[in-house]
Amino acid sequence: MLRPTPASPLLSLPGAVPAEAPDEGVAAHYGDLFREQRALADGSGFVDLSHRGVVTVTGPERLSWLHLLLTQHVSDLAPGHATEALILSAHGHIEHAVYLVDDGATTWMHTEPGHQEALIAYLESMKFFYRVEVADRTDEIAVVHLPAGSIAEAPESAVVRETAHGRDLFLPREGLESFAAESGPAIGVLALEALRVEAHRPRLGLETDHRTIPHELGWIGTAVHLQKGCYRGQETVARVHNLGKPPRRLVFLHLDGSEVHLPPHGAPVRLASDGEEGRQLGFLTTSARHHELGPIALALVKRNVPLDAQLLAGGTAAAQEVVVEP
Repeated sequence: MLRPTPASPLLSLPGAVPAEAPDEGVAAHYGDLFREQRALADGSGFVDLSHRGVVTVTGPERLSWLHLLLTQHVSDLAPGHATEALILSAHGHIEHAVYLVDDGATTWMHTEPGHQEALIAYLESMKFFYRVEVADRTDEIAVVHLPAGSIAEAPESAVVRETAHGRDLFLPREGLESFAAESGPAIGVLALEALRVEAHRPRLGLETDHRTIPHELGWIGTAVHLQKGCYRGQETVARVHNLGKPPRRLVFLHLDGSEVHLPPHGAPVRLASDGEEGRQLGFLTTSARHHELGPIALALVKRNVPLDAQLLAGGTAAAQEVVVEP
């Protein structure tokens, strides 16, 4: 059972419509989805991500210790340098995805809403004699996202994680409303999700299931470092990378724009030529309405699905683009 994060105070802003799972606690949008998307794409506004879990690790051995547990090379992580990493099962299946930065004294990371307790439980079980301390900071620290190109200034109290996609701020939760007043307009998570789908970026719990391995989603390179030492699940990563191919692959879908409703997460993907009773070849992971591209989606399909095949996603016609090569 995932512990919900308290609802954001920004849900009281004019026009705020609460988001649904897995993003309960923040706004889906503030009344104009496409305007919010365009603003975000242009580098304006911010997205309230205060529902995400926040975990910190302190202690003189924090980076060398995390290096043993994560798929990413972090033993020499420079202060202010952002990265992302996974925690895998012994069989190489994805269990956690973390987005982190170190400020020289503390490693800050955010993870999917409600997942911080399981993440902390795993980290605590691996402490042994290392000089590290792990803390759940979710109740006191809120994450907000500034898009690439934003000229908004981060408060002095914030820890900044800067990437090509924008800046994530770890902000004291009591400062969230004043930040919103100074850095608006507020933009809902649906706009950020649409741009994430456009950029083919996977998300834990949506693009993953209990047997997903990093190769299927294109997480090799961005979240998995192939030239680092041992970590749990590394054998699977190395074997698939060197000797084989992943059983499934992530694809980007252009959906039929004449449909009123978007197919939901988990909707079956089939060959269009086989119709709605055909054999299931995968499932839709995230769908969105994009301000320029129209209805779009990501899906996870079997590796041998022909690259030029027309598909059905939950009964909706879909044309695919390659994200992960077969």
